[in-house]
Amino acid sequence: MAAAGGANLIPLVAAIIGIGVVSQVLSDRFRVPSVVFLIASGILLGPEVLGIISPDSFGNALQAIVGLSVAIIVFEGAFHIRIDKLREAPAATFRLVTIGAAISFVGTGLVVHYALGAPWAVSFLVGALLVATGPTVIAPILEVVPVRDRVGAALETEGIVNDVTAAIVAVVIFEAILEGVSSPNALVTLFAERLGVGVVVGAIVAGTLYYALQYVDLSPGNAPQNARLLVLAGALVSYAAADFVATEAGIAAVATAGILLGNAEVPYEKEISAFKGDITLLVLSFVFIALAALLDFESLLALGIGGLAIVAAVALVIRPLLVFVSARGDRFTRSEKLFMSFVGPRGIIPASVATLFAIAFREEATRLAAEGMTQQAAVLNESASILVGTVFLVILTTVLFEAGLARQIAEYLDVIPMRVLVIGGGKVGRALAERLEDRGENVVLIEQDQEVVQTARNLGFTVHHGDGADTDVLRSAGAGNAKVVVAATGDDDVNLLVSQLANSKFEPENVLARANNPDNVEAFEELGVRTISSTIATAQALDNYIERPTMSNWMGEIGRSGDVQEVEVTAENLVGRTIREVGPELPSGCLVALVSRNGDTNVPDADFTLQEGDRITIIGGRDAVRDAERLVHPE
Repeated sequence: MAAAGGANLIPLVAAIIGIGVVSQVLSDRFRVPSVVFLIASGILLGPEVLGIISPDSFGNALQAIVGLSVAIIVFEGAFHIRIDKLREAPAATFRLVTIGAAISFVGTGLVVHYALGAPWAVSFLVGALLVATGPTVIAPILEVVPVRDRVGAALETEGIVNDVTAAIVAVVIFEAILEGVSSPNALVTLFAERLGVGVVVGAIVAGTLYYALQYVDLSPGNAPQNARLLVLAGALVSYAAADFVATEAGIAAVATAGILLGNAEVPYEKEISAFKGDITLLVLSFVFIALAALLDFESLLALGIGGLAIVAAVALVIRPLLVFVSARGDRFTRSEKLFMSFVGPRGIIPASVATLFAIAFREEATRLAAEGMTQQAAVLNESASILVGTVFLVILTTVLFEAGLARQIAEYLDVIPMRVLVIGGGKVGRALAERLEDRGENVVLIEQDQEVVQTARNLGFTVHHGDGADTDVLRSAGAGNAKVVVAATGDDDVNLLVSQLANSKFEPENVLARANNPDNVEAFEELGVRTISSTIATAQALDNYIERPTMSNWMGEIGRSGDVQEVEVTAENLVGRTIREVGPELPSGCLVALVSRNGDTNVPDADFTLQEGDRITIIGGRDAVRDAERLVHPE
């Protein structure tokens, strides 16, 4: 089917949106990022396969459509940037969006220049765009892979912040190319102009929206709906107004408006956020399918070995380098750093902005050619092909391998932890959290005292500020997904209340409480709360050091050099076999110390036969115990 005329444009747009919605449903059903289905749909509809969509299908409207779509997408991402969340994130997150972004920008620019022979300006334009990972591809991955909170927060924040900053930097480089700017001072001036205009316009729009939402009567019956529409209109107006004042300043404007409005306490914030999310999904569906449909395979093939070298460098060298540099000295494990290194797919902002720039390049080339400047026109056309081809090649490969295989990568690297909530960020809570995190568990501290919160965060812990005895605080900290809840405050009343709330509202596998007064232990246990008395535990530890010093010293290293783990027997090949038969199959350096069955716990002899559901305690070296756990309980 050739170019769709005006009569065919409406059914074409409707079909694209419909396919986009189906892609989202398939994404939720198969737990694969929707961008995989969207790109596949676009290629299928494009001239390379069915030919339903062609470069002329949208006439001259594509640039405007993509521009407004980018405005909505950037505003949505910026609206979810919370300043307090950025302060909560570990130090590595800040380094990811600063040092890491700089490494990506410079490294990618160098590789593009030397691999393809592209002009420096075009190379760094590609480098700027490929800094962005983006929440539209990261968020679906984090829904499929429940990594530790600090890993998820780092990836999510990186995606949101870099989406905005990469777009602004790319705009400046793009304008520099079109205007022939090359001196550093001129570039700085250009950047300041675009950013300044964007910030001013965005701030004005955000202030106007805030005033309207707070003080203007939006008709009580339809106030939520009117608030949603007002904010959507504001995002589009900020983009258009800034772009009118200074070309390509619109992205900075919507980013500014989104950040300011998102961090202001505006009425109907949940309704606005949900509505913006739905609109963004539709826009994403349309833009990704439309852009993928316009993809020219000849442009990809023309990149040749150089294109493959860029993909390999971006995914296997630059990304791991920036992650390991950014996460140095932090509390990320090596496996988590590798996971973050190999899960950094590029998304909609690079694709849409690259297409937007390519259209502008080709339009300028046409104008230059008409004026007889054929050489300059040829350079711009070649730049457009390099830009679109390189960006889409990186997107296609990273989405396919990194987003599509994220779950398998996480399982191979063993970065899906048990979620543990520890209420109380004092010395006891932090000491417990440190031991659990050393074993790779996902620990979230809940603490009400702001000074204690800051101390724990400075030490690298993930801390949720709030009252642990409040159901909403527990829920927002992740109690609904927690396997273990530990009440470890210095107040027994609080610990008891937390334990009862956790048991009744969230039903984790284990709820433990710290009893500061040993006289309260019996009362706790009568209410069904498993309790550890600080006084008794201290006395037992001292007794162990007196009577069993070797064992006590070894136990003190649990989770570091040695480990003890209790695990349920689910492996079919172990059921019905004796300890004598199973022992040689266990990793060297560990053994089965205890077996619990039907509430009875014993030290098994060699002829003890294992049954499914037995809980066995494995003791030995840390790595050996981890390997044995996977052998006994493969799931």
